Amino acid sequence: MRKLLLGMIAFLLFLTACKDETKKETTATEPAAGETKAQPAEFADAKYAQLGKDGLAALSSGDIDKWSANWADNIVWQWNNGDSVAGKAAVVAYWKDRRANVIDSITFAQDIWLPVKVNQPQQNEAAGVWLLSWYAVNAKYKTGKRMMQWIHTVQHMDANDKIDRVIQYLDRAPISAAMAK
Repeated sequence: MRKLLLGMIAFLLFLTACKDETKKETTATEPAAGETKAQPAEFADAKYAQLGKDGLAALSSGDIDKWSANWADNIVWQWNNGDSVAGKAAVVAYWKDRRANVIDSITFAQDIWLPVKVNQPQQNEAAGVWLLSWYAVNAKYKTGKRMMQWIHTVQHMDANDKIDRVIQYLDRAPISAAMAK
């Protein structure tokens, strides 16, 4: 799995690094001499990767208040199955309940972080900074059972560098099995 993720990242780096070296005629939509045209997407500042790492450390320690300090008031947390929680107060309540009553301990390993700045949205994604991450999760539930899986998380930052959207891609089956009594 890690080789696949590293391959995907290498491919993204390759696409970003490739430039059309052929000379083009200047048109009204192209930059004037001496200017550079913004790429549709580019690497963002590494500070966003650190923000993500700090968030996982806070979640692991059970400090939801510290973790949520970087969330926007209008945050939407969405999962790949279509479920979602909207609003900072609701998302904080959700995770405080999970950490206090459902998850006994949780650790993260083999994490990969890719901060990307989208200058020109391609479809319906928002412009701005997105933090892509992949990590192995090892959680022990209050039932005494464990759950281990890879999770992919996508986070969007608003104009104030607050997280306003989180999309998590995970497999619910091992989570449900670990929660079963």
